Order: sequence, then C-alpha cells, then structure tokens
Amino acid sequence: MNTDMPNDILKRVPNDIPKGVPNDIPRPVTDSTTRQTRPHRFTALFRYTFILVLLLLAKTVIPGWRYHVPEPGHQHDNHLSHRLTTAEREKLFLSIPNPESALAASRAYATHPHLAGSIEDFEDAKVLLQLFQTEFGISAPSSIPVFPAGSSESRNLTLLLTTSDAPSQPTAWIDIYYPVMNTPLDRSLQILGSQGETIWAADLVEDGDPRDEEAHKYKDAVPTWHGLSCDGDVTGQLVYANYGLKEDYDELVSQGVNFTGKIVITRYGGIFRGLKVKGAEDLGAAGVLIYSDPRDDGFVTVKNGYAPYPAGPARNPTSVQRGSVQYLSLYPGDPTTPGYPAYENSDRTEGGNIPKIPSLPISWANAERLLEEIQDIYLGSDSYGRKRLSGKVSDTHVRLVNHVDTKVTPIWNTMASIPGHIKNEVVVIGCHRDAWVMGAADPTSGTVTLHEIIRGFGALLKKGWKPLRTIVFASWDAEEYGLIGSTEWGEDFPSWIAEHVVAYLNVDISVAGSRWTASASPSLAHIFKKAALDIPHPTIPGKTLWDTREDDGPYKGSIDGLSPLPAIDAEYLATYELTEKRRRALDTGILPLGSGSDFTVFLQRLGVASSDEGFAFTPSDAIYHYHSIYDSQRWQEVYADPGFHRHVAVARHMGLVGLRLIDSIILPLNTTQYALELDDYLDQVENVLPQLSISNKAVDFSPLRHSIKKLQIASFKLDKEKLKAEAKFKKILASLAPPGYRRKNQNQLWRRVRDWIKDLFGAEPPERALQHHDDWMRYLDIDIHNTGAGNELAGHSTEEIGHRPCLISELIKAAKRVSRTNKKLKAFERGFISEGGIKDREWYKHLGVAPGKWLGYGATTLPALTESLTIDKNVTLAQHEADRLVELFNTLARQTRP
Repeated sequence: MNTDMPNDILKRVPNDIPKGVPNDIPRPVTDSTTRQTRPHRFTALFRYTFILVLLLLAKTVIPGWRYHVPEPGHQHDNHLSHRLTTAEREKLFLSIPNPESALAASRAYATHPHLAGSIEDFEDAKVLLQLFQTEFGISAPSSIPVFPAGSSESRNLTLLLTTSDAPSQPTAWIDIYYPVMNTPLDRSLQILGSQGETIWAADLVEDGDPRDEEAHKYKDAVPTWHGLSCDGDVTGQLVYANYGLKEDYDELVSQGVNFTGKIVITRYGGIFRGLKVKGAEDLGAAGVLIYSDPRDDGFVTVKNGYAPYPAGPARNPTSVQRGSVQYLSLYPGDPTTPGYPAYENSDRTEGGNIPKIPSLPISWANAERLLEEIQDIYLGSDSYGRKRLSGKVSDTHVRLVNHVDTKVTPIWNTMASIPGHIKNEVVVIGCHRDAWVMGAADPTSGTVTLHEIIRGFGALLKKGWKPLRTIVFASWDAEEYGLIGSTEWGEDFPSWIAEHVVAYLNVDISVAGSRWTASASPSLAHIFKKAALDIPHPTIPGKTLWDTREDDGPYKGSIDGLSPLPAIDAEYLATYELTEKRRRALDTGILPLGSGSDFTVFLQRLGVASSDEGFAFTPSDAIYHYHSIYDSQRWQEVYADPGFHRHVAVARHMGLVGLRLIDSIILPLNTTQYALELDDYLDQVENVLPQLSISNKAVDFSPLRHSIKKLQIASFKLDKEKLKAEAKFKKILASLAPPGYRRKNQNQLWRRVRDWIKDLFGAEPPERALQHHDDWMRYLDIDIHNTGAGNELAGHSTEEIGHRPCLISELIKAAKRVSRTNKKLKAFERGFISEGGIKDREWYKHLGVAPGKWLGYGATTLPALTESLTIDKNVTLAQHEADRLVELFNTLARQTRP
C-alpha cells in the first residue's frame, strides 16, 4: 500500500538555510577556531591587577558604586547591593517552576509533530532560542543566530566560553549538523498464498481515535516505520523469537532453527530494538517485524477488564512503537561519521551501525493475525518454569516491503550559555527536542522540565546572580534517530568537553508513570539523593521526591474492588521482580547509566560524570504508548500527570542539583562512593563464573582487587583534602577584617578590597561593625563562591593592599589548593577512559560502565571484562581485560591522591 509522507508535516527544510552569520550579528573573533592558549603568568597577573585597580578607583570616585552590571533586558531590584545567599537562591529557584507554566509549555510543544529534520522541528528550535533570549536577558539580533557546525562562528561560541575572551553576558545560538537519516516512502506487509497471492494485508496505521483530538488530527503525519531501517522488499516464512534477545536466538539455534531467508517476528522489550534486528541479521534472516505485546503491560490490560485508550488506560491495540533500529551498542550518532562530527562537507563511511535487512514496527492487532500463521509459539516450559520457544516456522510466506528515503539531513541543536566567575569549569544541562510524532512524554515532558529550569535560572539572573561556574544549556536534535545531536556536538568538541565540563545533567522522559527513578555516575549519587530529600512529593503531603521511588500506579487492584486481583503475565512479572530486586540492592538507590539518551557521549566516550531522571512506568500505571500517536497531550493530562505536579518536581530537583554543582566551592562529586562500588562490580563478575562453568581460579582477580583498594585509599585521602582545602579557604576569607592600621587611606583601600571580595562571593554587607572571628564566619555564612578570587588579587602591590602580603599570599595559596582539588574531582570519571576502548565497539571508551553489547539500553559494569566472559567466554581475554583495569585503576589512584 502506498503511504507517501504528507508534505505538510515531513517536508524537509531547504538546504539553503542560513549557513553563516550576518554581518550585523555580534560574535566572538579569534585567530584560530581550535587553538586555545594559556596566558603567560605575568600577563595574567597584570590583567587581574589592572581590573582590580579599575574596580577600586570606580568605588572610590563614585559613592555607592557596585561592580555588578545588570544583564541587558533585565529589570533588577533597586537594592543592587544585596546578593542572594545560597539559601535565598535555592528558595527563589524552587518557587519558579509551577504546574500552570508546565502545562502551558506542554500544550505548546506536544500538540504537533516535530520529527527531527522537519520544518516543525526547526520552528521548535527557534522557539527554544527565543525562550533562552527572553529568560536570560539576551538581546535578539536582527537575524537568527544559526551557524553550520564547523564554521568559525559555531566553534567560537563554544570554545571561547572558557577563555579570557568569553562573553560577559548570556548567549544563545543554533548549531546545524548534517547527519544521514531517512524517512519512509512506502511500506506494506502481506501474508501470501501458495500461488503468491495476497491472503491478508496489514494496515500498518494507528486508528487515530477522535476522542484524542491531536492523535486523530495527526494519525497519518508520521507513518509507522523504523528510523535508519534498511530499504528492502523481502519474502520469507515467519519464525517467532520472543524478545529477540541473544539468549532467545541462541535457544532457537540450539533447536536447529535455520534463520536463513526467514522473517523474524519479535516483541518489544528487554533490549534496544536495533539489537533485535542485528541478532536476526547475523543469523541470515531476511527481515524483522517488531510488535507491542499486551503481556508486557502489567496489570492494565483489556483481558483484565480495562478499556483500551482513549476510552480507558489499557493499550490501544492499533498503537505502534516507531523508533530507530541503529545498532546503538556499537556506536551512536550519525552512522556515516563515527568518532567525528557530521559537518556538511565531512567525509563519510557506509555506516557500520545500521541494519542491512529491512524491518517494520507493527501493532498488536496486526501481530495477533500474523502469529496465527505459526500457531504454537511455545513448547512447554523448562525446569525453571520459563516457557520454551517452539521454533516452529509458518507454512505460509510473508512479504515485507520497506522503502525509505535516505539522505543527508540538517538538524538543529539550540544552545545557550551563562558565563560564570570560574570560566574553565562548565556544567551542561540538556534534553532532546525531537519526537517520533508529538511525544508528550518523550521528549516533551523533558522539554517542559528544561523550560521550567530555564525560567528559574532566568529569575536568578534578574536578581543579580552570576553563577560560580559557567552553564551551558542544550536542546538536542535527532536523539530519536540515535542520539545524533548530542553525539555530534560531543565529537565536535571532545577536548574542550574533557577539559572543562565537570558534569552533564540529562533529562529525556520526565513523566511516563508514577515512580521516580534516577540513574547517574556513582559520584553524583549522594547529591542526587540529598536534593530529592529536599523536594516535596508531588502529590502526597509530608513525603519527599525520594519517597516516590516506591510509588505504584493506581490500577493494581480489581476494577470493582470485589473481583479477584487482575492477572499478570508470569514471565513479565518475573523479569520485573528481578529488576526491582537489583534496584533495591543498590546502596545509594541510584542506578548505573547504560545508554538510550543524550548522556552517552559525555559519560561513555569523554568521561564526564552524568545523570538522567524521570517518572517511569510501573505495572499498575496506565499504558504508556511509547513512540505512538497516543503519546499525546491528552494522555499526559488524563493519565500520566494530572495537574502536572510530577513535571514540576523533576524540574525542581534537576535545577537544584544543577545549582549545587554550579555554586559549590568544592565540586560535590563523591569519588569514594565510586571507588567503593568497584568492589560490587567485581563481585558481579566473579558471581558469573559458576554460571558459565568457569573455575574461580581461571582468572586471577587479586591484582585487580588490590588496585581497587589502592584507589579507595587515594579517594579517602582526597576526601580529607576536600574538607581541609575548603575550610582553609573560608578561614582566610573570614579573616579579611579591617586591619586597624593608622594610615586612614590604607585602611579604606583595604576595606574596599575586602568588601569587593565578599561582594563577589555573595556575602551581604554587614549591618554593624564585626570585631570577632565568629562574627565574620556568620557574616560570610559559608557562602563564598569564587575559587578564583586569589588570582584576582595576585600581583597587586603591597602598598595598595595595606601592607598585608602574608594574608593575600595565603589567600592565593588557598584558592589554588581548592582549584587543584576540583581538578582531581573532575578528572576522576575521566580516569575510566581507555583510548583502546571496548573490544569490537571501540567508540565506547569507559571501562567502568557501558551499554551492554546485547542490551543497548541497559548498563553493564566493567563491560570489557564482563563481556569477555559472558559473550566471548574467553578466560585469556578476561585476564587481559582484568590486567587493563589494574593499569587503569593504578594510574587513577596516583592522579587522585592529593
């Protein structure tokens, strides 16, 4: 059947969109777009001295002058002398995200399709740009600041953020990348008779029930197909492969099933969809069909009496899960530019992470008919009660047609920055913007979270706040095709990110169910938990966000309250309970990160501590129609988050974590938690050995245990140094009391230096004279926010500062000590990066955690070592990987030790 894409929805943006910067757009200028130089020490000291002298002169000549300059477009309070304390900043930020604003934002973003690379996607990119400009007080230039990636304009906007030429005010822009993507042309699926005639044809559409207005309106806007799927027209017999796990394929092969030329039908779940296709392709299959099975819907099924959506919370039987079938665990991003950015003129490869056989996503309604051709898909149960696959092949043949238009397609990352006092430390906060259709949950709920955080930070800027560290916001594009926008940016600026980015906070699906879950680098686990304990439960008074980790959906009991409890598929329940058991066994309650969202390039290629969070689906929640037209605004308002309180809770939590990372003197990264968890990771590897019938003595893990212990000891010492460095720094600042010298002018000048430092750090001017040490400590309120202050005073003459060289020297030393400590904390995650990467998928370089080779989404800890046993079953390789980790951890221990 011909299902050409409607031109009004998926029309491509012309290739002649702006590729440069108009002459009237202000932009940073540099002689080189890639070279970053470190200023000579004397030059730096002279610059700091000059700036300080100007500041002091201004304060002397102009009574009441303050150094702070309001951001353009912001109307600040009249009392500019008051700078917000930590508590005041957090209170103000938390007051900004609210349900009314979140709901309005969701209705603006989630009521139209916005597929990556479409006109609607570009329009949304500009809407986000305008949001940054409005909230951050950025004057909109006469032409839209849209720059091709690789251009001097695009590169300068990122690279100069951490140099002496960095802008003093927030900036916002759009980067264009040029990946290869595809869109559907025509698709069909038929059961053929013995003479090749069509017996039955699948409709391959979602019904678009008019009770969901937007789903009805846009039901044909984005046809049901797999992004980056292979073009093809194939015919073959059907064989059922359950979830399409490696174990499922291995089981069928052991039964003698010959996959050559067959069309495999699998259900969604368990692993990333692309790996279901890869497993079939590796065995010689001709094509793959993937469907959503009600058995994976928990308690909320039509069989249990629940009405299908939109009449009720159960699955609409015509719903279809679109999605990319890229081989994510090999490498993400543009298939044709692995490891380097997709510029318009980039050299391109054929693409080694995309299928070579066609596939289609189908509905349960269509799958149910196809499974009738196989009849018995199971053959009893094994000794563990698990159903055994029958391996039966259909007598009839099925024809699968998937024609796609594959080409280089522009995408748009919308970026913004807020410069901090410390320019060379950056916190990145991001969410992707594109959706398969409207995506009320994926990703609009995340975009709403980002929207509310932006509003909150904008409110702080209007109050005169300048962050300690620089902030970069990102609205990524083309995540749905394979994390493309974020990956290309990461591959565009790898050295800059590795040197300067201290953490990446990601949000994708903020709300798709009742239970809040968080995944993060272990070093972020404690700050995540502390912030979650400080955020109220979105719906239950007296509880916190942390308590929502145990929340369930509303549909666990029987409908009438009298009937027996609803049935749930035994295999699904066993898998779910095993997952819950592992989650509850975690000491921190924070899961490790696998892949499937935009944190991947930051964590697993560049070694940046990262996170992801949101409210997830539970077996008793209304069914989340993932990547369907029914991931809609109506579904979100009626079932996922009535009142939009969960959206607000995620925004408050993520923003609060961000503020604490941005404005803490010592980075709140817990390396010791990380080092201790390594023992658990190795325990898991050792526990696998008996399951594989491998002797515990086959691999010598004792050197690895020893190296982990050395790393733990080094981290313990760093913990002590963190406390000492911060305490010393604060103590010196607290001692900046008037010296009491006889020369009045020197005293006045010294007080100006002292007050300037305190003002910069956020300390409010005292209302009375402060005579004692304790008075100064209370005055400063441990609210000192600039580790670079020592450098600001460096080089200033002894005469100018009132003959107190010892104190200033000590301040400089203390500031440098804090800076050294932060460098070690920032570098800890980098220490897991091995340039050799992981065997067979070298793009992934993090030897501590990676998406499992046959999982895609799920995390595998110590991945190279673990998979040398579980997949390769090679003890020689396992010993090599253990030795690699020993070398890595020993090096990291040396770098971590103070």
